[in-house]
Amino acid sequence: MFADRAKILIRSGKGGDGHISFRREKFVPDGGPDGGDGGRGGDVVFEVDPGMNTLADYRYHRKYSATDGEEGGKKRCHGKDGSDIVLKVPAGTVVTLAESGEVIADMSGENRRQVVLKGGRGGNGNMHYATSTMQAPVYAQPGQDARELEVVLELKMIADVGLIGFPNVGKSTLLSHISNAQPKIANYHFTTLTPNLGVVELGYGEGFVVADIPGLIEGASTGAGLGHEFLRHIERCKVLIHVVDAASTEGRDPLEDIRQINQELAAYKVDLEKKPQVIAANKVDAIFYPEGFYSEDGSETEDGAAETEDFTDPVAAIRAEYEPKGIPVYAISAVTGQGLKELIYGVKKLLDQMPSETKVYEQEYFPEEHMPGNNLPYEVWKDKSDAHLFHVEGPKVEKMLGYTNLESEKGFRFFQNFLKDTGILRDLEKLGIEDGDTVKLYELQFEYFK
Repeated sequence: MFADRAKILIRSGKGGDGHISFRREKFVPDGGPDGGDGGRGGDVVFEVDPGMNTLADYRYHRKYSATDGEEGGKKRCHGKDGSDIVLKVPAGTVVTLAESGEVIADMSGENRRQVVLKGGRGGNGNMHYATSTMQAPVYAQPGQDARELEVVLELKMIADVGLIGFPNVGKSTLLSHISNAQPKIANYHFTTLTPNLGVVELGYGEGFVVADIPGLIEGASTGAGLGHEFLRHIERCKVLIHVVDAASTEGRDPLEDIRQINQELAAYKVDLEKKPQVIAANKVDAIFYPEGFYSEDGSETEDGAAETEDFTDPVAAIRAEYEPKGIPVYAISAVTGQGLKELIYGVKKLLDQMPSETKVYEQEYFPEEHMPGNNLPYEVWKDKSDAHLFHVEGPKVEKMLGYTNLESEKGFRFFQNFLKDTGILRDLEKLGIEDGDTVKLYELQFEYFK
């Protein structure tokens, strides 16, 4: 089954806790602290697998988790690091945050492997907290919490050229004749449900990738039918071939078809309507020209319908409307091969004028900026009765004080960086703090010096 969208839950590993222990060896009385550090939690990694072309594997298994780091041990033993989990995806997969739709990773171009969620850092054992004044610390740092995110995987096919148009206009037949693709072809009265990719070979190592985007219908941009499922695949295409049934074999007006599809493209994404586009007026072999009427290629057709004064050449009508807008129109027959050479070389000429880079979506959401505790609030205010006393409180401060040993040099340096990185120092300066003033964080007090 082809699947190009899936929603999954990913979780990184929790960091192992630091260990509290003391040396208890023969002939070593009053041994110092020797608690080891906890292991690092495993990462969640996305990696491109060139052999994959669908997200079907993620349809029925929704939860993916790296393993936690192990707790540190005695005798300064470091806990075992957690194992990473590597999620294989096809090229062109975009990972977005389910809640907001922000892009986390685009597995396209040169981005073949990306760590999306980093595992929690392991906590320090009590061996790190021995000082001249505290030689037997009974404190160890807990491991950093795991991270969990609900993400959406969307496969946006990487093709140079996209075939668009209403169902049953001949896109699959065209793809099978100009490329190595072998889509199922029949006179179905419903659309192809699977996007198909093919490579058009032009010789001397030149060519381009073309995708048959399943037939769109009116209202596709608002989600009608499978509109959103198909339209996303057009976003990376550099050139669009708009295939239209010029012979009106199913009774539709080709000019109206073109207008409707272009309206859907413009409604879905504004930049889609700006993509270079060519029109392939298909099924010209099925147009019945009146006797004595000269077709577009200058040849007279004798086996056409009865002569009529009202006959209008549909290819000429399409050209009259769209070629003045700079959109080339090619009269083709995907069945007989008429005009296909001119079409593919015309498309190649357009591609040569465009940048060769694949469109890559910029990262909008950075999980490491939203680690547990980063969004907790804090308050800073000046004491009403003492102009030289400033208070800092809140869940964020409580959390930091809970796992930081301020009596060690390393812990105090971490505390200073915390005040700076969270913006607390900046807020204190806005309130007018000066050298020598006192800052109080619950029961902890210290003098401020810039």
